[in-house]
Amino acid sequence: MQVITFTPLYMERVWGGRELETVYGRALPTADSPFGESWEMTDRPDEQSVVDHGPLEGQSLEQLWQEKREQVFGVGFAAEERFPLLIKILDARDELSIQVHPPAEIAPELGGEPKTEMWYIAAADPGAKLYVGMKEGVTREDFQAAIENGTVDQVVHALTPKAGDSIFIPSGRLHAIGAGLLIYEIQQNSDTTYRVFDWNRMGLDGVPRQLHVEESMRCIDFTDTEPSMDIPNGNTLASCAYFQVDQLILSAGTSVGNPDPERFSIVTVVEGALESADGRKHVAGDFLLLPRGAAPLTATENAKILQTTIPR
Repeated sequence: MQVITFTPLYMERVWGGRELETVYGRALPTADSPFGESWEMTDRPDEQSVVDHGPLEGQSLEQLWQEKREQVFGVGFAAEERFPLLIKILDARDELSIQVHPPAEIAPELGGEPKTEMWYIAAADPGAKLYVGMKEGVTREDFQAAIENGTVDQVVHALTPKAGDSIFIPSGRLHAIGAGLLIYEIQQNSDTTYRVFDWNRMGLDGVPRQLHVEESMRCIDFTDTEPSMDIPNGNTLASCAYFQVDQLILSAGTSVGNPDPERFSIVTVVEGALESADGRKHVAGDFLLLPRGAAPLTATENAKILQTTIPR
């Protein structure tokens, strides 16, 4: 099978910008709205990725998952109701809300879905911050008081990442993306987010966005203090039950295929360019689904990629 690519879905966000247009040359849906997210691969009830090229053009990711699961994705996925990942590019020109995703053991009680994710920093303005975990010594009671005082930003831990850094965000980890970051996000297929603090600002409609303080307080891991950016384990940037993300450096002429020939992978071009067997060129910011049995991709110049797989 050929490499599969999808039409991105662009989401307006109060904290977004136009980097998808200026950095990646994307044609955004409107001329001046702030777009914070590009959903590159999604199988959600209301958001479906659609194949944009080749013999499967026009088919949704849901169709592929339901009708061609073993052919496209490979073996071992019979128990998965939907495609198990959601892949995005995030363009943060302003701070995102400080938020948390519910752990698996709590999510059903709250009517949500657990979400573990990882962030890869594609670009970072000087001094741009991530907010992850608690400052040392901050108690649950301190945090509750900070919510009431509107000072949550003063008790969360801040990091200053650079391009090429990554960090794992398990369910229960308090987090926010600061202004000036372009991020590749690889996550479980979930869209449950509980906002605990939104920087005392208005939404796009001029009304403060809804907060979920009670749910957040039940989900936050208050023992998660002052984490650092992750250190790769060889090529592996993140590994958990839901996904593994490896970073590979390819010299011109090198090929890359699926690590497990019986299963698919997702290739994200970070730098350089790759060519697929159908002759198409893929450049930075492109996300490619390499189906089971697909011919390898070849680097047409020195390249850096992320390769995402699902552990057996």
